[in-house]
Amino acid sequence: MKLPTFLRLPPRWAPYAFLAPFVLLFMVFGMFPLAFSLYLAFQTWEPTSGLTAMTFVGLDNFAFALQDEWFWKSLKNTAWLALASGVPQHLVAIPLACFIHASFKRLRNGVVGAYFMPYITSTVAIAILFSSLFSTDYGLINGIIAALRELPLLGWLMPAAAIDWLNNPDALKPAIAMIVFWRYVGFNVVLYLAALQTIPADIMEAARMDGAGRLQQFWHITLPSLKPMIFFGVTLSVIGGLQLFEEPFILTNGRGGTDQAGMTTAIYLYRMAFDFNDFGAASAMSWLLFLLVGLLTWLTNRAFRQRGA
Repeated sequence: MKLPTFLRLPPRWAPYAFLAPFVLLFMVFGMFPLAFSLYLAFQTWEPTSGLTAMTFVGLDNFAFALQDEWFWKSLKNTAWLALASGVPQHLVAIPLACFIHASFKRLRNGVVGAYFMPYITSTVAIAILFSSLFSTDYGLINGIIAALRELPLLGWLMPAAAIDWLNNPDALKPAIAMIVFWRYVGFNVVLYLAALQTIPADIMEAARMDGAGRLQQFWHITLPSLKPMIFFGVTLSVIGGLQLFEEPFILTNGRGGTDQAGMTTAIYLYRMAFDFNDFGAASAMSWLLFLLVGLLTWLTNRAFRQRGA
């Protein structure tokens, strides 16, 4: 059945017609929330009173955020978790990817799939699993520590009692960092393994013929070749680390844990909006976090930029 002539679009309008659904959905669910959040950052608003209850307060929300001790504490927690979980990810993923690339041929896909599995696993399932592993009385991790405590050489390094991972402020952040590391290290392994497969075999063969050892090959050929992928992976870690929400939220029941030791900035934004009903301050804090993410991403780009570029 042919469309009437007045319903037919000229061929030059075809790309816009195909793009229109995406643009419409993006404007409604992407641009409008961003614009509304920016507008809300300059307002004070009680949501239950309706949109007409908004009152313009200028920069008061930003001033409140910069003077809020909990906001700064959440930033410190976020920075600590981002470093403690992000740096080991790459320090482990790069040599692990090199090992898999050199040692596995037929079984490579299965090995990579096993490391990638935590990344695609439900965050809720991961948090529940680690809640059991970190249990004070029956957790596997405390059980391993207790077993190591009996060894003659390692015993004196182990704590004398079981660690209360989820209620001790000093232990909560390392516990969260371990979960984030375990979940995302496989993702970085996949990134670096893909980059390793782009290195020409002729270059490595020429280096071996010239007498270069494995360490020299890694340091002078593999690592420089991985630099673009390292920049990409580190950038993702910076952005993801500063937006960390799901793991600490579920592990601490959305409250940030004892002494707010596990409260990240994203969790504090959520609580500010939905627990304290201060959507204006939450929006201001979210834009401050956005600026921080942008600044650190720019600094990462500067750090990895080639000299003379």
